[in-house]
Amino acid sequence: MKKYILRRLLQLIPILLVITFLSFGMMRLAGSDAVLQKMENTGMVVSQEVLDSARAELGLDKPFLTQYFVWLGNLLRGDMGTSYISGQEVFGTFLSKLPATLLLTAVSILLTIVISIPLGVLAAVKQNRFTDYLIRTASFLGNSMPNFFVALLLMYFFSIRLKVFPVIASDMSLSSVALPSFTLAVAMSAKYLRQVRATVLDELSKEYVTGARSRGIKFSVTMTKSVLRASLVTILTLLTLSIGNLLGGTAIVESIFLWDGVGKLAVDAINMRDYPMIQAYVMWMAIIYVCVNLITDLSYRVLDPRIRLGGDKA
Repeated sequence: MKKYILRRLLQLIPILLVITFLSFGMMRLAGSDAVLQKMENTGMVVSQEVLDSARAELGLDKPFLTQYFVWLGNLLRGDMGTSYISGQEVFGTFLSKLPATLLLTAVSILLTIVISIPLGVLAAVKQNRFTDYLIRTASFLGNSMPNFFVALLLMYFFSIRLKVFPVIASDMSLSSVALPSFTLAVAMSAKYLRQVRATVLDELSKEYVTGARSRGIKFSVTMTKSVLRASLVTILTLLTLSIGNLLGGTAIVESIFLWDGVGKLAVDAINMRDYPMIQAYVMWMAIIYVCVNLITDLSYRVLDPRIRLGGDKA
């Protein structure tokens, strides 16, 4: 197992390097000028000499490869640079926004588990009955609505009409996180409960379930101790992918509710052409996804003996 983990970690190094190079290159190829954008936002009219001096100060006058290797060298020393807009350290600013995104992710995942797993199992047990049709219809509706539309609906009913939750998040309280987390949970639950249903149905069709029924074992016992346990690998995959998706992709919802997290920080950085901040966000997403995939692979080897025995013996 140790050799397997070490091998996977070594494989992640070139992947991360390629991601940093491609993202760095695409931002430079976009054609936008961070210095000019900053000056336009301030409303100042400056000469070309001032613009050239500002570019030289930020290192934007150097060749692309020189800029990349300077940035990469600083990154390896723990320096992610300074924001072009605020002038503050990128790493410190990024860390200050991280708790809000972590809270939003945790609450969204909890709601997804509470909604999708019980409903998915219930739909499988009640296959082709009214309950199953109702759950699948609700899943189809939830899956067909984009996050921004769900966010506006929830905001209209629960904030404007019923006045239960605030329209805009003002702090990291449960009342502020309720609507953005439920917005994310609706789409995820709608998608995942169908997959949970399919996985449970596949297990229910196997011979060991029929054998357990013929021996008089209660269906609830078979379901909790055998069927759900066998379905755990698929469910775990869904949850880990959700964690990676939420930690890296909550930008739209955070922007709608003005939730002061990493996603909103990235949107603001993109609008302002704040390259160091954008690069930090790209690195964050890359690290999250490769770590989630690694943890998922390791979990497979722990949960499913067939995977463990079929791989190397390390």
